[in-house]
Amino acid sequence: MNQDSPKNKPSSRRDFIKKSSAGAVGASIASRIGSIPAVHAAGSDQIRVGLVGCGGRGSGAADQVLRAAPNVKLVAMGDAFRDRLDSSRKQLETKYKDLVDVPAERSFVGFDAYEKVLACDINYVILATPPGFRPQHLKAAVAAGKNIFTEKPVAVDGPGIRTVLGLYEEATKKGLFIAAGTQRRHQASYQEAMRRVHDGAIGDIVAGRCYWNQGSLWNRGRKPEWSDMEWQLRNWLYFTWLSGDHIVEQHVHNLDVINWATKSHPVRAVGMGGRQVRTSPEYGHIFDHFAIDYEFESGMHVLSMARQIEGCQNSVSEALVGTKGSVDLVDRQLYRIKGPDSWQFKGKEQDSYLQEHTDLIEAIRAGKPLNELKNVAESTLTAIMGRMSAYTGKAVTWEQALNSSEDLMPTQLTWGKLPLPAVATPGQTQLV
Repeated sequence: MNQDSPKNKPSSRRDFIKKSSAGAVGASIASRIGSIPAVHAAGSDQIRVGLVGCGGRGSGAADQVLRAAPNVKLVAMGDAFRDRLDSSRKQLETKYKDLVDVPAERSFVGFDAYEKVLACDINYVILATPPGFRPQHLKAAVAAGKNIFTEKPVAVDGPGIRTVLGLYEEATKKGLFIAAGTQRRHQASYQEAMRRVHDGAIGDIVAGRCYWNQGSLWNRGRKPEWSDMEWQLRNWLYFTWLSGDHIVEQHVHNLDVINWATKSHPVRAVGMGGRQVRTSPEYGHIFDHFAIDYEFESGMHVLSMARQIEGCQNSVSEALVGTKGSVDLVDRQLYRIKGPDSWQFKGKEQDSYLQEHTDLIEAIRAGKPLNELKNVAESTLTAIMGRMSAYTGKAVTWEQALNSSEDLMPTQLTWGKLPLPAVATPGQTQLV
């Protein structure tokens, strides 16, 4: 559902599932450090893919999975909007012909399209709708026993994260294979840097920073015939119930790298942010800039910045300082360690968006455990905690964010009126 027309039955809010703990296992990491082999997956068992969410990211993920390994076929598709589904299907059929077999009877439109995709004969589902739907869709996919590729983030609020952490446990017990769209964990440069950090190349980590600062993103002007719901779905980036705000939807990548490097997560956040440039109603009610001070259990602090404003200094990067040295990670540009164990990545970089599907398919075919839900849920909650602090102006702990009762998803999903929440005002907006 990356999103576009009406006529659907209501769908109710996801259930609460208790939080869990355990470790997630990566796949095919060591084999790609140093020299990078051609991207492929072993085995001949057919991967039958269902796509839920046919917008830009969902269509891109479908394109990538069809190139990730042999004997993969797209057999079912679903979206909230007919035009999005038809456009995506036509594009993929034109490009891949024999790898796409999605007749009308396996093309579904509406809020319940995900249920119909999951009812098809598929063994691999891509979940790529706006993040607000992710806990509900993950719950249904795990219940249906499907292997899952889920886009990040995996929720927009505390109740959603609690659901996903419970699903991690349930999926592990069922032996399901799950990869998430935190593609840096499948990128050779990041993997090699992290291996060295974990082996002690920079010593004990004492400070860090991470940025996703860039210009504006797309916006679809409202058409007279669109209801509130349709307008918000077609512009889902700008509504917290759908995206979590850009600190959650986008900056989660950088925060995930920090959590990965430290093998932990923050325990407290104090942040600020606001809506300084994108102030007109067409941009919903989200902020256009954030700055968060994250504190970890060790006492380490990490400075986080996320901004979507034109004409400013841009940076998509992470950096960590240790007792022996430092590491700089500038995505697609520079990966280096400075200090006694100095290093710089010189290898050939692969397409990590494609590699994450290859890794998942390899794990499925080899029977190697792979479940990334816990990692991505914790990184998502890290971002949610920062947003909560910036929106309210209050310090927010990990436990407060995790146990928050703030449920952003509408009780009923119906076409029609959907009032827009007020823009958050630090010092006035309440911490729930």
